[in-house]
Amino acid sequence: MTDTFVIVGGDAAGMAAASKARREDSDLEIVVFEKGEWVSYGACGLPYYVKGEIQSLEALVSVTPEEFREERDIDLRTGHEVVAIDPDDRTVTAVRDGDEVVQSYDHLLLATGAESIVPPIDGVDLEGVYTLGSMSDGKELREYVARARDSEDLQQADRGPACRYLEDCTGPVGVVGGGYIGIEMAEALAANGFEVHLFQRSDRVLTGFSEATSEAVADHLRDREVVVHLGSEVRELADDGDGTVEAVVTAADRVPVEAALIGTGVRPRTGLAEDAGIELGPTGAIAADAYRETNVPDVYAAGDCAEATHVVTGESTYVPLALTANRHGRAVGQTVTGTPTEGGGVAGTAAVKAFDVEAARTGILDRDEAREAGFDPVSETITAKSRAGYYPDGGDVTVTLTADRDSGRVLGASLVSEYGEGAVHRSHAVVGALEASATVFELENYDLAYAPPFNTTWDPVLVAAKVLGGELR
Repeated sequence: MTDTFVIVGGDAAGMAAASKARREDSDLEIVVFEKGEWVSYGACGLPYYVKGEIQSLEALVSVTPEEFREERDIDLRTGHEVVAIDPDDRTVTAVRDGDEVVQSYDHLLLATGAESIVPPIDGVDLEGVYTLGSMSDGKELREYVARARDSEDLQQADRGPACRYLEDCTGPVGVVGGGYIGIEMAEALAANGFEVHLFQRSDRVLTGFSEATSEAVADHLRDREVVVHLGSEVRELADDGDGTVEAVVTAADRVPVEAALIGTGVRPRTGLAEDAGIELGPTGAIAADAYRETNVPDVYAAGDCAEATHVVTGESTYVPLALTANRHGRAVGQTVTGTPTEGGGVAGTAAVKAFDVEAARTGILDRDEAREAGFDPVSETITAKSRAGYYPDGGDVTVTLTADRDSGRVLGASLVSEYGEGAVHRSHAVVGALEASATVFELENYDLAYAPPFNTTWDPVLVAAKVLGGELR
């Protein structure tokens, strides 16, 4: 009798595990339960679908359900919500249209992902208030944008409740949250002619980046006529009396809006695991060892529902990003088919585009976080040319590099440049340094490629390492 590998969740981690397990073992029975109808899709592309740069939701799908079933011989059951796990009997219970299915397993992967955080403020359930955590969310937002763009072609019956007068449906719109989703959606909406107000509770956007990066992004948003409200905690989304949002209310202001997007981050979906006695870690996500196995034997966790180990601190962290989900899912697929494989650590590497600016970050940048991990952080910020000075159309790259004062070990970096001038790709050199526990003096001597169209002889990352190394010598 062959083993059965059951997976809860059909996106990045779940389908990476299923696909790898199938490649490794053609006889393994693989059953995937997915609550929705979409699987293996690029949620990170949703802001660009809303903006209109990507024309269809289907374009965001890497592999269709039919391809998984017919070409990869995976028993993918969409529209099935798993409601219980019994580790003693080694079963999961799923429900579809009121019908219950009990499925036994030999190996179980929880890949339940994350959900949008909806802050506890009045008005979040009003008409015209959106989140962007799923394909259906993206569809709703795209339709809202389309109503504004195609006003001449629509009849009154097609007009949504958040936009009674279509000719006025280009704003204002409120975006709550100055992180990745908030900034990307501010661009998407502004590019479609909306008057965009971005509300951020803290005193800068992109709080996980350096101050220099955050300021550069905020300044560019303002240049593109996004109204940036810093230090503005939203206290209420006001009702117009008919159940539709009409204003974003902060301690200092009341800004009229026709719609609002909540982009205040995500949290792991852990309810199913908790009910089954599967332990959570200090971050609130599911705890797992190096092989992604939980405290319950043969039950694994990967993707946005689970913790990972930070390569700098060696401690548990929660970094819900696509590459981590794919990598950890793939490792589980190898492990359950007989080749124990570690999922690997994370550096918290991330990137964001804001109109004509790109930014990246990796490692530990927050001074308090670095000190809690036992480091004495020192940072330097430099601005250097992205290409040889004589080469046309170059720009600047600003790099903030952080290292430990005593050891010189590189702790993290934040980079920002004009779009296409290489801030994101340059961050990869720093990731290599973090993975190798390299010192800033070693990073200074990295043999990075040089040609005038791509960088200067001394790449901006090397310049930052030299300057910071000089501070530490």
